[in-house]
Amino acid sequence: MSDEYDSERFPGNFYSGLIVILDAVRGRGLVRTRSGREIPFEFPFVSVVGAPIGGRAPGIEFLREGDSVGFDVGWTSKGLRITSIKPADRTGG
Repeated sequence: MSDEYDSERFPGNFYSGLIVILDAVRGRGLVRTRSGREIPFEFPFVSVVGAPIGGRAPGIEFLREGDSVGFDVGWTSKGLRITSIKPADRTGG
């Protein structure tokens, strides 16, 4: 099986996706890839690029349902999970 993400590389070597579910209270959510696969993430097992260190879910305030994001993945005992999320650049540049 070929790497389905090869053509989906985002600047900075992140994959491209869309946050489809975000539960800020529980600190988890789902990102849908361009190919339609949904991959979960959960704090504290995910890091948000540019977020300060510390707190229960550092950087969750930078995420919203419907946002385009860059992300990276890793394998866990529960299967494929997102390990880092890069929020979309809101400055337009």
